[in-house]
Amino acid sequence: MIRFLLQLVSQLVLGAIALIVIHFTLPGVTLTFEGFFIALGVFTLAHVVLGPFALSVAQRYAAPLTGGVGLVATLLALWVATWSPGGVQIVGLESWVLAPLIVWTITALGGWIIMGLIVDRILKKRAAAKLVRSVK
Repeated sequence: MIRFLLQLVSQLVLGAIALIVIHFTLPGVTLTFEGFFIALGVFTLAHVVLGPFALSVAQRYAAPLTGGVGLVATLLALWVATWSPGGVQIVGLESWVLAPLIVWTITALGGWIIMGLIVDRILKKRAAAKLVRSVK
């Protein structure tokens, strides 16, 4: 349970960073202050829901493409986030191609660093301390 909560917080933080980056780097991406929070919530929820769905579809119909599932889930999550009035607006082919790539790169690398290097170490130390306490 704690791992899921840490993963959710990680996804929120990395999603926020990614949305800010695409807002300032891509001219076709518009994001208001209120829209940022709407887009972040919608993006995170869509990513959590669509990620496993896209993975199961890829595994069933196109197993060699499972590596690109995160990118597809990111594209779908951004697309869903654009549905909300006042959320994120993405205009132009260049922005639609680059935005998912940038967001996916930030969330994938950040998730790997945060979850793989930091959280796993914390959870392992916690489990070891719990084991030591149970032996005493």
